[in-house]
Amino acid sequence: MTPGEDAMTPAADGFTYQDVGWTRAARGAPPRGYHVLRARTRLGHGQAVLEAAGGAVFGWDMHRAAGFAVPPGTPPAAPGVRVVIGVGLGRLRLRAPCRVVWTTREPDRLGFGYGTLPGHPERGEEAFLVERLSDGSVWLTVTALTRGGVWYTRAAGPLGRAVQRGLARAYGRALRRTVRRVAGGRG
Repeated sequence: MTPGEDAMTPAADGFTYQDVGWTRAARGAPPRGYHVLRARTRLGHGQAVLEAAGGAVFGWDMHRAAGFAVPPGTPPAAPGVRVVIGVGLGRLRLRAPCRVVWTTREPDRLGFGYGTLPGHPERGEEAFLVERLSDGSVWLTVTALTRGGVWYTRAAGPLGRAVQRGLARAYGRALRRTVRRVAGGRG
């Protein structure tokens, strides 16, 4: 184990990292050894876009539209819901078990954060927040607090972070497409 690396034993409630809930406020310095990613995507304008985007985020449609496998019958995101996200195809599919840590359902803010569980190739937390600003524009913000959890994600270093940035942008593009379809082109 290198200095600053989390112990191999799970954190509270089986999570593979400490600082559970960090993405909810996402302020201040990240824990030692972790990297923070923030990516914002404009989705459109107005209440219909906000509602469509929030529904797609909570119902895992954004993940599916971005190319991730989410098992059928997975309940909508709510604290304690466990989901195993699949990345890749067939035998090359990586399994990424997570559990929803927090949700928010406010008039102009909808979203959740989930944390990694044993078997996930990363350690940390990722949040998906849809917000309507005072000008009526609706945005998705993806915030991730991560570090490599297995040898190959640790070895990937900066390349792994570049892939993560690409995935965050893919979430935004997928959600924008989904919202345009669901909200009737109002995006």
